[in-house]
Amino acid sequence: MISPGLQYPIFGPEISCPHCRQIIPALTLTDTYLCPRHGAFEANPQTGELVHLQSGRHWRRWNGEWYRQHTHPDGIRFEIHEALDRLYTQGYRATKVIIASRYRELVSAYLERNTPWRGNSDSQTPRLYGLPVEFSPESKEDPCWDVINFDLEKEPGIPKRYPYFRLFE
Repeated sequence: MISPGLQYPIFGPEISCPHCRQIIPALTLTDTYLCPRHGAFEANPQTGELVHLQSGRHWRRWNGEWYRQHTHPDGIRFEIHEALDRLYTQGYRATKVIIASRYRELVSAYLERNTPWRGNSDSQTPRLYGLPVEFSPESKEDPCWDVINFDLEKEPGIPKRYPYFRLFE
């Protein structure tokens, strides 16, 4: 008799789809999960990654959340941009972007550098979307950086005021 734990891939009998977060089932006796909207995901027991078979995108999990593992700078830049938009709609603004050090070479060419002629004395701090960028400590110090891609430091933002509403005040 086969142990019930051995019938499923490494992440168990079901997971949330990394794309739509819908609960999707594992196919028994395989390493595959099947989302009705996004297709098949294969779990790799050696790397602990989930691979979307149609696109080849890789995902890893940290604290129950899936994080896409980027291979192109546009992917991580787009993800950061989306996170900044979400922060803004929640009433916050970002003050700094901390990017996983494993992406340093991938994104370095796309970071804005301050120039002395702009009157900015802080010429060593790279920026992305106008925000200062730091890179994470090595993953040996904090293992979450092996999985997560970036973090945003934030503070409460300025309340939204729409100038065209002043016409009616």
